[in-house]
Amino acid sequence: MSDSSPADLHFLSELDEVIGKNLANEHFGVTELAEAMNMSRSNLLRKVKKSTDLPVNQLIREARLKRAMELLQNSASNVSEVSHQVGFNSTSYFIKCFREHYGFPPGEAGKRGPAEIILPRAKRTLNWKVQLVFVGLAILLLFGVLFYYYKTTELQPLERSIVVLPFKNESNDSTNVYLINGLMESTLNNLQKIEDLRVLSRTSSEKYRNTNKSIPEMASELDVVYFVEGSGQKIGDQILLNIQLIEGPSDRHVWSKQYRREAKDIFALQQEVAKNIAEEIEVIISPEVKQRIEKIPTENLEAYDSFLKGVDLLNRGGDENLQASIVHFQDAIRKDNSFAYAYACAGIACYYLDLFKSEKQHIDELGNYADKALLHDPKLGESLTAKAMYYLLRKEYTEALPYLEKGLEYNPNSSQIIGLLADFYMMYLPNTGKYLEYALRGSRLDTGSGDSASVSNLYLRLGNALAQTGFIDKSLEYVDKSLVYNQNNPYSRYLRAFVVYAKNKDLQQTKQLLLTEFNKDTTRLDILQDIGKVSFYLKEYDSAYRYYQRFNYLRELFKLDIYRHENLIIAMVYEKAGETKKAKEFIDNYRQYLETDQTAYKNLGLTVYYEYIGDTNKAVEHLRRFAKEDNIQYWIILFMRQEPVPGSINRVPECKLLMDKIEVKFWANHEKLKLTLEEKGLL
Repeated sequence: MSDSSPADLHFLSELDEVIGKNLANEHFGVTELAEAMNMSRSNLLRKVKKSTDLPVNQLIREARLKRAMELLQNSASNVSEVSHQVGFNSTSYFIKCFREHYGFPPGEAGKRGPAEIILPRAKRTLNWKVQLVFVGLAILLLFGVLFYYYKTTELQPLERSIVVLPFKNESNDSTNVYLINGLMESTLNNLQKIEDLRVLSRTSSEKYRNTNKSIPEMASELDVVYFVEGSGQKIGDQILLNIQLIEGPSDRHVWSKQYRREAKDIFALQQEVAKNIAEEIEVIISPEVKQRIEKIPTENLEAYDSFLKGVDLLNRGGDENLQASIVHFQDAIRKDNSFAYAYACAGIACYYLDLFKSEKQHIDELGNYADKALLHDPKLGESLTAKAMYYLLRKEYTEALPYLEKGLEYNPNSSQIIGLLADFYMMYLPNTGKYLEYALRGSRLDTGSGDSASVSNLYLRLGNALAQTGFIDKSLEYVDKSLVYNQNNPYSRYLRAFVVYAKNKDLQQTKQLLLTEFNKDTTRLDILQDIGKVSFYLKEYDSAYRYYQRFNYLRELFKLDIYRHENLIIAMVYEKAGETKKAKEFIDNYRQYLETDQTAYKNLGLTVYYEYIGDTNKAVEHLRRFAKEDNIQYWIILFMRQEPVPGSINRVPECKLLMDKIEVKFWANHEKLKLTLEEKGLL
C-alpha cells in the first residue's frame, strides 16, 4: 500500500460518510456506492484497493460491523434489531460475520470493555508508514513481520472462480423442477459471459445435486473459490428465490439475499442475481457483456416456459430426451418466431442426434435452426455454436472455425465451445499447441458429470493432448488417472501403449499391449491397423499382412472412409506379400488422399510418396516444405527416423539435416508452448 496522500484521506473520509448514511439499506452495495460517489464501478474498485488494500464489499461490511458494535454497546437494541439496523437481512449471517470479524459473538459485545476488543487484522485502512510515526521504532520490526504475513495470506486476492450448485426446488409441486433448474441455468449462463471469472460447467456441479459433502470438500475437489447455492419455489404468480454466496475453502458465507418477484419479472430477476453475485466477488463487467446479460430472450412468457422445459431435457441427453426437447423448442418458436435462443438450442439438439450416426438425418433442420438463431441474435453464443455444429457435420471444417472462435469470445467460459475447439484441433485441422491449450482450458471448467466414465474420458483427452506435444511424463500421469476412474477405458489403454513406447522405445512391448486390448474387443479397427503398422516397423511382414488383410476386409465391408493416410504402408505390406495389383490400388488411393489433405502433414505424406516411386528430388523438396510447419505431433518425431521405404532418403545428407531441424524445432516449440501455458496458468 502506498503512502496516504491528502487526496486519499479526503476520498476515504467521503467514502466513510456515504457508507455511513446507507448502513441500514441492505441493498446498498458496490454499484450503489459507485453511483453515490459519482464514479464508475471499475474506478471505485481500483481506488479503494489502492487506498485501503481492501475489496469494496469488505469495506462496506466492516463499516456495518463497526456500527453494530457501537449500537450493541451503547443502545438497548438486541442482536436481531441491530442486525437489521446495519443492513443484514439475516440475523444468523450477521452473527457469523460479527464473530469472524471480532472473535466473539455479538451477544457478548455489551460485556466487553474497550481494551478487550481487538481490531481484526484485516482492518488497516490507513498507511502503515503513518502509523509508525506514532508507535516508535521498537514496534517497527513486529509490525513489519505481521504486515507481511497478513498481506500475503488474508489480503492476498483470491482467484475469481465460481461454481453454481444445482438449485433446490422447495415447492411440493415437482412439476416446478424445470423452472428452478432454469433459474440455475440462467444464473450460470450469465456468469459464463464474464471474462474476468472462471465459471465451472453445469456438469461439474450437477454431480453434487444430492451430495452430503461439505463446501470445503467440494472446493478441494473442484479447485474453485466461490460457491453459489440457491433454492426457490413458485407460489401462484410469484417466484421466491434464495441465493447464498460462499467462500469455498473457508466455508465463509460472503453474502445472501432473498428475491421475491412476479413471474412476469423472471428476466429482471435472472439479471439481478448474476449482477449481485459479480458485485460481491468484485469482477468487472464490461458494457458489452452487461448488454448481453440484460438482453431479454423473449417477450412471451409462455414461449419461455416451453423453452425451459426443452433446455431441461436437452441437458439430460439421450436420443429420447433430445427428440422431446425439440418438441418444446418448436412450441416456443410457434409462440415467438423471433426467439433466437430456442432456435439455437433446437439446432444443438439436432447436432447431438446426428453426431455419431453415419446418415445425418437432422443436418438440414440444424442448418435452418442455426440460420434463424443468427438472424435474430448474432451475438448469442449458442447461435454461433449451432452454426459451427452445422459445418462440422458437413465436414466443412474451415467454415466452422470462425463461428466457434466468435462464440467463445461472447461466452468465454463455455466448456461446450472449448470442447468443440479441442476436438477441432485434434481431429479436423490438427494443431497440437491449440489442442493442448483448449484441452487444458476445458479441464479447468469441466470436471465431468460425476460418473467415472465421464471423468475418465476428460483425463484421456488431456493425456492425448499432452502426448502430442511431447509432455510424455505428464501424459502418462493423466492416462493413468483416466484408468483409475475407469480401468476398462479401452481408448486410455490404447493411448497408453504408445506413451509407454515414447518412454522406453520397445516396439515389441507396444505390439503386445495393443494385442491385449484388441483381444478384448475385436471390432476395434483403430487398434487393428496399428498392430499391422507396428508389425511392419518390426519387419514382421507376414504378421503385418494378416492384420492388414483383416482390417481392409472390414473397412470395405462397412464402406468406411478411414485411415487413408496409412494406405502407403499397407501398399508396401501387400507388395511384399506378392499382391502387386492390390498394392497399386492402395498407392493410387493414397495419392488421391494427399491431393485433398488440408493438414500440416500433407508435405510429409508427399515426401514418403515420392520416395516410394523413386523421385528423390521431389521427396527432398516436400521434406523442405514440411520442415517449415509448426505444431506437429510428437508421434512424427518419434517415428520419423524409422523411414518405411527401402532405399531411404535418410541417407541423403540434406534430408538428415532437415530431420534434425524438424526435431530441434519441435522441442523449441515445446518449450515455448510450456512457457506460454504456464504464463496463462494452464500448465
